Amino acid sequence: MDIKLNVEQIKQEIEKLRTKLNITYKIKICAATKYVKAYEINLLLDAGIKDLGENRVQDFLVKAEALKERDINWHFIGHLQTNKVKSMINKIKYLHSLDRESLAKAVNKYRSSVLECYVEVNCSKEESKHGLAEDEVIPFIKDLAKYDKIKVIGLMTMAENTSDKNVIRSNFQLLKKLQQEVEQLNLPYAPCKELSMGMSNDFIIAIEEGATIVRIGSRLFK
Repeated sequence: MDIKLNVEQIKQEIEKLRTKLNITYKIKICAATKYVKAYEINLLLDAGIKDLGENRVQDFLVKAEALKERDINWHFIGHLQTNKVKSMINKIKYLHSLDRESLAKAVNKYRSSVLECYVEVNCSKEESKHGLAEDEVIPFIKDLAKYDKIKVIGLMTMAENTSDKNVIRSNFQLLKKLQQEVEQLNLPYAPCKELSMGMSNDFIIAIEEGATIVRIGSRLFK
């Protein structure tokens, strides 16, 4: 496993795609570190990746403590239970899985400053996945107006677990459509310019469909 080489290869793939598609905005890599130990994360940080995404609160708290001397932008990318919010919400920079009002209420209660959030959407309509249905997104975001600690910077989704690239692409296209609809509302607390979508197996398609941040795990640590 050569983490530095993996990082360089992924960055090259992304830059090649940006050039091909004439993409002017930066595309951020968020390393999904769910199964990764602190010493491997140190290698990742040394290779220039400082945006790290964790799925589980307990694992996040352990790693955040172990790596507290390092310069890290912590993203929480997993499903977040409301009873776990208090313990971690002031230790992260971004939340990718805002998907219900009870969570928004808990975040607003315990967060000490404005938190940049992505609203999670279940574009694949799979029962096993969390996130809002398509028709719930705009009403939910409008209802967030009363929570002064929440800023909706974008939307997040996970594509259907399939080898059919057309299905994956349609999931990402739906998220892009919804992002544009929210952005056009011109809500001061929900600029919604970002798209968190694409993982190790489908980030190329995600970038083609407008991703601004990709959550990559296995490709970094293979």
